[in-house]
Amino acid sequence: MKKLEIEALTAEAFAPFGEIIAVDAATRHFSINGGNTERYHDLANLDPGPSGKLIVSIFRGQPRQLPFTVTMMERHSLGSQAFIPLGPQPYLIVVARPGTAPGPDELHAFLAQAGQGINYATGVWHHPLLALNEIGDFLVVDRSGPGNNCDETTIAPPVFLELP
Repeated sequence: MKKLEIEALTAEAFAPFGEIIAVDAATRHFSINGGNTERYHDLANLDPGPSGKLIVSIFRGQPRQLPFTVTMMERHSLGSQAFIPLGPQPYLIVVARPGTAPGPDELHAFLAQAGQGINYATGVWHHPLLALNEIGDFLVVDRSGPGNNCDETTIAPPVFLELP
């Protein structure tokens, strides 16, 4: 079984898959509220797709044990999906570029730290939530509306993840 190397989550490395939602990823920020607050502005291209609307949910992920075997991926072909962690725990991200169903050699893995949210661009293949260490709550902004917005595919042969 192939081992998938885990990279640090950086804006440059994640750009083919979407955006990082974090203070240090902001290209624009400015003071508001009489100088009491810094606004880190327009961090993600949230896309509800045709006839969709943006919704906000909380996902509670059970912790995954490492090593972990990746056997499937999913994508949302009608809109983007943003995950913002509500706790201090790191989490894993496994992605592949939009298009046809990916094979094991097309997967990329990232370790997100506390304070780093992500936005999957429309059509990006990704593994469902991979919380580490303890239960992880995430604020999720994604699409609601007509049409099938979740495709799944099997990864064969599977790949495995473990932290170095």
